[in-house]
Amino acid sequence: MESALSVRQQVVLSWSGGKDSSLALAALRADARYEVVGLLTSITTTYDRVSIHGVRRELVAAQAAAAGLPLFEVLLESPSSNAAYEAAFGAALARLRELAPAVELIAFGDLYLAEVRAYREQLLAGTGFAPLFPLWGRDTTRLAADFIGAGFRAVLVCVDTTQLAATFAGRDFDASLLEELPASVDPCGEGGEFHTFVWDGPHFREPIPIRVGETILRDERFAYTELDPIGTGYSAVAL
Repeated sequence: MESALSVRQQVVLSWSGGKDSSLALAALRADARYEVVGLLTSITTTYDRVSIHGVRRELVAAQAAAAGLPLFEVLLESPSSNAAYEAAFGAALARLRELAPAVELIAFGDLYLAEVRAYREQLLAGTGFAPLFPLWGRDTTRLAADFIGAGFRAVLVCVDTTQLAATFAGRDFDASLLEELPASVDPCGEGGEFHTFVWDGPHFREPIPIRVGETILRDERFAYTELDPIGTGYSAVAL
């Protein structure tokens, strides 16, 4: 007879392609209570990119392949209202239930913003899925250092220039960068100061080959650095 600990709860992890997603995946895979069976990402179809982060769709698909997990997509148009997002997210969860009926939990890489956590919990209310926050409450200074120490490698792909200089866009997320961050900026960018793309780490079978391109200012605020995929061509499941 199987012990209670041997029956793990199946989890799909909300995936942006950034460092908090990778840290959440590492935490879940290290926890015997859970089995991660897929990644869930929001794609703005107008641009064929990850919403908010602006990374090309094929790059997050390459991450999922390197992690050995299927990638499920929430498809959005641009511009997308909050109501449209919630409708698309709800429809995606309904489809996910059909494709993966054993999944019980949707995990998020949020760290400490209570209003964000409350919003996630509200989104999942009544869906049959429970929320999970494997990194919640962790010290972000320590978490950022642990990320680098564990061998993860990431690039800043978006910087909010009202909080951090545009020159940080396109830089490696490493010890040098952490030393140069202003005291007002969270080391993990939890306040939306910056977003990252992880191209290598212990949870990947192989690195994601990328070329760092030019940085463009959009909406007179956000500095986006283009990452060009090299030899990808992976796909995902649209929900």
